Amino acid sequence: MTILMERCRKSYFHEGGDIPLIGDTIGERFAGVVERFPDNEAVVSVPQGRRLTYAELSTAVDELARGLIAYSFSKGDRIGVWATNNIEWLLLQMATARIGAVLVNINPAYRPKELEYALKHSEVQALFVMPSFRKSNYVEMLTGLMPELREAASGERCYKEFPFLRHIVLYDPRAPEETKRPYPGFILWQEVLNAGIGIPAEKLDEAARSLDTDDPINIQYTSGTTGFPKAVVLTHHNLINNAYFSARALRFTEADRLCVPVPFYHCFGMVLANLLCLSVGACVVIPCEHFDPAAVLRAVEAEKCTAIHGVPTMFIAELESKEFKNTDTSSLRTGIMAGATCPPALMKRVMEDMHCAGILIGYGQTEASPITHLTHMEDTLKRRTETVGKNLPHQEVKVIDTLSGKTVPLGEAGEICFRGYHVMKGYYGDEEATSGAIDGDEWLHSGDLGVMDVDGYLKITGRLKEMIIRGGENIYPREIEDLIFTHPKVAEVAVFGIPDEYFGEEIMAWIELHSGESSKEEEIREFLRDRIAHYKIPKHILFVDEFPMTVTGKLQKFRMREIAVERMRKENRNR
Repeated sequence: MTILMERCRKSYFHEGGDIPLIGDTIGERFAGVVERFPDNEAVVSVPQGRRLTYAELSTAVDELARGLIAYSFSKGDRIGVWATNNIEWLLLQMATARIGAVLVNINPAYRPKELEYALKHSEVQALFVMPSFRKSNYVEMLTGLMPELREAASGERCYKEFPFLRHIVLYDPRAPEETKRPYPGFILWQEVLNAGIGIPAEKLDEAARSLDTDDPINIQYTSGTTGFPKAVVLTHHNLINNAYFSARALRFTEADRLCVPVPFYHCFGMVLANLLCLSVGACVVIPCEHFDPAAVLRAVEAEKCTAIHGVPTMFIAELESKEFKNTDTSSLRTGIMAGATCPPALMKRVMEDMHCAGILIGYGQTEASPITHLTHMEDTLKRRTETVGKNLPHQEVKVIDTLSGKTVPLGEAGEICFRGYHVMKGYYGDEEATSGAIDGDEWLHSGDLGVMDVDGYLKITGRLKEMIIRGGENIYPREIEDLIFTHPKVAEVAVFGIPDEYFGEEIMAWIELHSGESSKEEEIREFLRDRIAHYKIPKHILFVDEFPMTVTGKLQKFRMREIAVERMRKENRNR
């Protein structure tokens, strides 16, 4: 009894569940949903002007899957996709899952060197790509890396610098059937579909039957908020269960329509949007190829979306859009805000001004498929704005001391660790990094700092690597950020440490003000003086127009730190 009571006082929580884990592959789960809701709309792409029912989507997925088989792709092969949000991206996601190929998500913002790294590191064997988007000319970047594409070739292509790569498939999302071949070395989307015509349905079904739910199905690169990205390997079991139990938390049914402004290449879009909807028969609404707040608002109104996802910066942009006041968002009821710090003041605006009363705060990481925690519909406003909720069913979580590794008492800060079905298989081609992230007892160490209460609710206090140590005091940037954000002039804030000869580190805050506002450093410090300990007040404050960010809206504090340090060096040289 003493041991049990002692454990209950520690920061450990196991969320069970009355509903068992799904034992199907992604393809098997999708087939069951198609059978139940064949005439439901499965996906609407506003920029493409296209709509597909579940029956139509299933047919299109099988056509592409047969094409992949015709090009000799099978279980375990790695197929990359380098594109913005569109129906073809979703088709490729489901078609690779159908035959057991591993989809490699590539950030559409990547430049040639980043693309080269991803293709080589993941040993990609085929790449599906769109011609261009905005200032990014993907065709020219590829031919710069692979001059062989400019030449005609028969059969499989051999690339000197990319020994695993066999095919590069081009498609224009606005007219996939009319895509023009820019150079002889490119294969066209329609050619892949045409090749699949001769593949019998029995061969596709045979490929599907050979799959196991624990097979790797996806490689996602971490967002790179702290440096070089790693390749996270995820399975059918990881993804379909994470999507399904997130759908249950949102109380999603076949009647829901989810507006998806987050990118598909990221786990937020691919898992918590696409797979979430397809696991229950709901509709994926693509409002734009790349985030545009006005387009998102128009899509919510036109498509009567019942839910919307996004990172905090997206919700801020939508609320401050000139079109917001003239847009009807009353159809909204829920969604997930995640991916970065979610300030309480912003959460309240989304619930009240956007009429999204059931919006949930989510927390997780790519290595955990990605969601580990969500708030609940019944939670008090305090819990829904000050915590990230409790972990999903069939997951374990604990908070440990960063030095000893022992589970800390409830209410004490430490590193958050996860264990369960959702933990990644590992980092592709990097056993050392995998063993560094997942310990011998199968706990995934998140690198995030947090505090757990007696009911299992988790509050994030910062990143382990972002914790500021000033004169021996441990300072958590999140606490300062949340307070500065409550200043009426502040639209966004980031707090981090920079080197200091006397204290070791000093606190710096980057602040973006609301449009039309102005402020001075002393105004911010005066605002903080009676609200926070003196040693937590930033010594350095910089007002900025924008922040270095990943495409998914995560602040890149390592870049801010680099910029700040270089700026201070220049100032010191000029004195």
